[in-house]
Amino acid sequence: MVAMASTANRRIETYEEFAKVHALLLAASGLPECLHRRLFDKLSGESFDGGSHFQIQPCEGGRQRRLVLTSTSMETDSDVFLVDHAWTFRLSDAYKQLREVPGLAERMGSLMCVDVDVDDDEDEGNCKLGVEETLESEVGEAKEKGDGTLRWLELEGLNIDDAMLVSLALPTRFPDLVALSLLGNKLNSAEVVVQEVIKFKHLKGIWLNSNPLLKNCDGKLEGVILKELPELEIYNSSFTSNFGEWALGFCAGIYGKDNPVNADQAHTSLHTVSSLDLSNRNIHNLKNKAFTPICLPSLTYLNIQGNPLDQNSVSDLLDLLRRFTCLRSLEVDIPGPLGRRAIDILESLPNISELNGINASKILETGKHVIGSMLLPRLPEWTPDEPLADRIINAMWQYLMTYRLADEEKLDETSVWYVMDELGSALRHSDEPNFRVAPFLFMPEGNLASAVSFSILWPTQNVQKGDECTRNFLLGIGEDKQRSARLTAWFHTPENYFINAYEKHHQKLLSTSLISPTFQYSETGSIHQHCGRPLRVYTDIPHVEEYLTHPEFAITNEPKGADIIWTGMQVDEEMKKATGITDQQYINQFPFEACLVMKHHLAETIQKAHGSPQWLQPTYNLETHLSQLIGDYCVRRKEGLDNLWILKPWNMARTIDTTVTDNLPAIIRLMETGPKICQKYIEQPALFQGKKFDLRYIVLVRSMHPLEIFLSDCFWVRIANNLYSLARSSLFEYETHFTVMNYRGAINHKNASEFVREFEEEHQVKWLDIHTRVRKMIRSVFEAAAVAHPEMHSPTSRAMYGVDVMLDSSFQPKLLEVTYCPDCTRACKYDMDIVVGEGGVAKGVDFFNNVFRCLFLNETSQVSQL
Repeated sequence: MVAMASTANRRIETYEEFAKVHALLLAASGLPECLHRRLFDKLSGESFDGGSHFQIQPCEGGRQRRLVLTSTSMETDSDVFLVDHAWTFRLSDAYKQLREVPGLAERMGSLMCVDVDVDDDEDEGNCKLGVEETLESEVGEAKEKGDGTLRWLELEGLNIDDAMLVSLALPTRFPDLVALSLLGNKLNSAEVVVQEVIKFKHLKGIWLNSNPLLKNCDGKLEGVILKELPELEIYNSSFTSNFGEWALGFCAGIYGKDNPVNADQAHTSLHTVSSLDLSNRNIHNLKNKAFTPICLPSLTYLNIQGNPLDQNSVSDLLDLLRRFTCLRSLEVDIPGPLGRRAIDILESLPNISELNGINASKILETGKHVIGSMLLPRLPEWTPDEPLADRIINAMWQYLMTYRLADEEKLDETSVWYVMDELGSALRHSDEPNFRVAPFLFMPEGNLASAVSFSILWPTQNVQKGDECTRNFLLGIGEDKQRSARLTAWFHTPENYFINAYEKHHQKLLSTSLISPTFQYSETGSIHQHCGRPLRVYTDIPHVEEYLTHPEFAITNEPKGADIIWTGMQVDEEMKKATGITDQQYINQFPFEACLVMKHHLAETIQKAHGSPQWLQPTYNLETHLSQLIGDYCVRRKEGLDNLWILKPWNMARTIDTTVTDNLPAIIRLMETGPKICQKYIEQPALFQGKKFDLRYIVLVRSMHPLEIFLSDCFWVRIANNLYSLARSSLFEYETHFTVMNYRGAINHKNASEFVREFEEEHQVKWLDIHTRVRKMIRSVFEAAAVAHPEMHSPTSRAMYGVDVMLDSSFQPKLLEVTYCPDCTRACKYDMDIVVGEGGVAKGVDFFNNVFRCLFLNETSQVSQL
């Protein structure tokens, strides 16, 4: 958040004026006071002199850039540099700006290294061989380099389909194949692939990655192939349970296209291997006849990151690794299969001098437990036909920074995101950075209207010429705020750790079932005054004041003397003292109702009582369950499932700061704009004439113990303005994915009776069946609150809640949220034909009369008990 000082009306000319106007901003930036005057001088002179001290260099094969010091040296806190903002925007405007602002997409594409295709070689494309030409070339090469027997064959990205695979007769032509790669083709039929592949009797490695059939076979293909090919050691880059000397030799670089096998010396082939990278091979059991100190006596470096190793205990793995007496450098997931702490691992493996690229003595001295220094960077990926704007939207989360404006009166509702210029964006992450960056809003005329945004950069350590300049992407965020999990936005973190966290969480939810409350039913009594005096109602809600006309109620302007307090504000102890409200007055709030009306508490309440009911989409509180969300995301990606999610602030209305995305780094980075839940998006909703819609129901609660709730016969539908689409560009279109148009866009008003009639005709369904399922779901929601939070009960509480519901494509209800004191403008303004219950017409002028009659007089009109 960037705070504003009081405004002035003239241009700042002296350092003293600058320091006074920008005092809060300077303090918030963390810039040392000794550099304040230096910053003023550079801002006044618009001095961007970073180019004289730094150089931007390509790295990671041109897919990333880094910043290097070119000056002889630079001491801590010796200088400050201005960094311009190349792109500043609100998230909802990102796509539009990329398409419409001249040169913006081109600059961002270059800055983020996504403006060229990795394989963009026209000559190579023009010379690409067909399948038969490739086979001829491979056979010719085998004759030139060996005995003419083809043992290694790569047919990748050649558009081979099922029919072509059969016609090629590969097992007949090349029966001695040891390795076959069909990666990136168009194979669809698991039956055809199995039929052909199992004819190879000597196959040790097969790659079928990036073929359509992997999405359709539900993981069964691997089991069938392994059963028929017992010698297979590598399947789709993963080690099989039969892995041995050949698979290890492949990872060590011994075996490959030029040397497929070495049968004569198989027992000694690994003796010279000193470095072995087994990362991300899906190894479940490392104890193997080939992975021993006898077969690998020279092993000094080992990488086992990204493997579940779930068939080995921690003690067994440590015992195995201790036997490798030459092993000095180890890379492993932490937390992971060797334990949760780096210190414990080093104490168990005293020969290890380097763990995940960090000196062991340094780890032991500093007590560093979680290590992220050697994590591989998350580089942008795209397809050649993907539009530049889409590539930028995907890649920008590696570069974005954010702030939110605030002055003495209010906090801006939506955050500002920005990309630093090429120099600032070349700063990469380090847990031990040598520079620091902070946003700074310069107001040359002392007011917000004149403000210009920059970032400021200064050294926090002594730096020498040629050193890479780095910053801490998660400054001030420790493990108490899920630092290791949040690094996933920029790095490839250990997926198995997160998947394990998700599976434990999921199993806990599956084992949860509602235990119904054990209380006797008794109807809550009416509070009707027998003296003949109407019940006095104090309200600050205009619609209640205008439409509550029933003779048993009278509006009063004095809360202290009211029988009923009906307010849109929270009635806490402070408010009670200020207004004279007592515990004997009836209030339209229940204690601890936050368990329903705050989104993260709502999910927790339902999960505590019901586990994971079908009517609640998978939901995670990002402040506490980020690891579980990442695990769920990884599992869905591996299984080829949809991975579209919606992020919602804990307690904001009108879809403020709500985002739909399938980008994991985006999900993680969006935590920076405030606490949120992340919920699986309903990617296939029921549509009305091609548009998304949701339903607002009104629930009246007389009592939580016993549970006594009613559903109003009045509900209304809210319809999006645009046709529904899952195109990436549409995810930024409010009027495509959201339905509340009261505050932006044109309201697509539809009377409930018209909607129901047309919906039944369009989908050939009966609304009464849907309504029955909705009623059951709403009852379950409030049952969950009654069971999980019995402290909600209060004999002087009566309340009305809005329950928002969506239907999926199977017309099953999905809970969106529960709202306190919902806006009932539509219920009051329009008469509605009732399509449920006993039918009839609900007069708008009677809506609040019926609400109050139900809650306080025990009379039911146009409501039904749940």
